[in-house]
Parts: sequence; structure tokens; C-alpha cells
Amino acid sequence: MSNSYEKRSTVTQLRNFLLHLGAVVLLLFAGTAQAAETTTILALGDSITAGGGSFVVYRQVLVPKLQERGLSCEFIGPNRDGTSAHAGYGGRNTHYLRSISQELYRKYPADIVLLHSGHNSFAHDEPVPGIVRDTEAMIATFREINPRVTILLAQVIPAGKLPKYSYIPQLNRELAVLAARLAHSDSRLVLVDQAAGFDWKTDTVADHVHPNAAGAEKMAAKWFAALAPLLEQRRNGHAEEADAD
Repeated sequence: MSNSYEKRSTVTQLRNFLLHLGAVVLLLFAGTAQAAETTTILALGDSITAGGGSFVVYRQVLVPKLQERGLSCEFIGPNRDGTSAHAGYGGRNTHYLRSISQELYRKYPADIVLLHSGHNSFAHDEPVPGIVRDTEAMIATFREINPRVTILLAQVIPAGKLPKYSYIPQLNRELAVLAARLAHSDSRLVLVDQAAGFDWKTDTVADHVHPNAAGAEKMAAKWFAALAPLLEQRRNGHAEEADAD
């Protein structure tokens, strides 16, 4: 009688252990699947990306818009504020971003890169060719590290700080040419025209460079229009893979 009871007890304990183990495995699998479905985004640029106390940064508008739409994504990067992580560096130009891009992206190999860079140079230096070269080099770096990366390349917002930023219209034309030349089927390069419709007279703070609330709204709307279809496509792709499994 005692042996029979002990055997039943052992079987019950083993069954409970296996049930518990199965539940743990399912939870781990679910967590891994959810993590795999979360698209990572690296916002890269200067102070217009980093933000500051005297102006509004587009991420303050963009991140809530993405959340409200229910689009699964995570902003990553070495810097963080109350809105999200990011890779914005105040006062830095495109050449500086190129110099850190390989180390940065190896550490934060995001699925999508938002690149808005072109300020912090001077018109008298005729900087456009160098900015375009540095931008192309960064794109090559991202693609080398992550061949499936999607890059959203901004034509940068205009500025009223003149003549310093009088080169920006020319830069934006050249960035459009660059984007067309570097179009790639495996690694998407999407040109986002942040300049169109942005008026530095009404959309920037007193320095005529950094966005005010209206300017940040416009920038966020442009990023959102480019991002939302990509995130929805990735979400639908994950759903189809799950159904196939």
C-alpha cells in the first residue's frame, strides 16, 4: 500500500514538474517571439535629433504617434531623454557622425535608421560635396553591418541663420540624387523630404534653426508617413510567419 502511494505521489510530482516546465518554455518562447517582432529604430543626427530645453524635438511627437497607432517599435541608441533613446549629438556635423558611425551601429544595429544631418557647417566652406560623401559612407557602413537595414534619409529642414546655412537647398538637391543612386532592393533607402512645407520663419524658435512645436509636428508627420507603412509591413510579415508555423 505504501509503495503504491509513493509511486502515485512520484508520478504526480513528475507530471506537475513537466507542466510547470512546459509553461516556462511557452513563456520564454512568447517573450522571444515578441522581442523578434519589435522593430528597432536609431534616430541619428545633431541637436535637431537630440533635442534641447529651448526647442521641441520631433521625437516628442513621433514616438506617441507610433504608440497610438499600435506599431511595435523601440528607439535605441547611446543617449536617452524622457521620450526615447537616440543618437543625436548637439553641435556635431555629418563628418563627425561618419567618424563614429561604425562603432555606433555595431553597438546599435537597428532595423531602421532615421538620418537627419546636414547642419553645423558653414556656407563659405562649400560643404555640400563633403556632406554628401560622408552621408554615402555612413549608408555603406550601415549596409555592411546589417545588409537588411532600412534607411530613412532626410532632406534637412531649412534654416534662417544666413548666410551660414545658405547651402542647405543645394545639399537637399544632392541628397535626392544620392538616394536615387543608392537605391537597393535588399536594403531600402527612403528619401524623406523634411524641407518641403517647413518654413523657418514660422516653424523655428528664435535662433531660426531649431524647431518650435509647429516645426516638430511637421517633422514628426513626415517621419510617421514614411515609418508607418514599413512598421505595418513588418508586423504583417511576422503575423504571416506565425500563421505558417
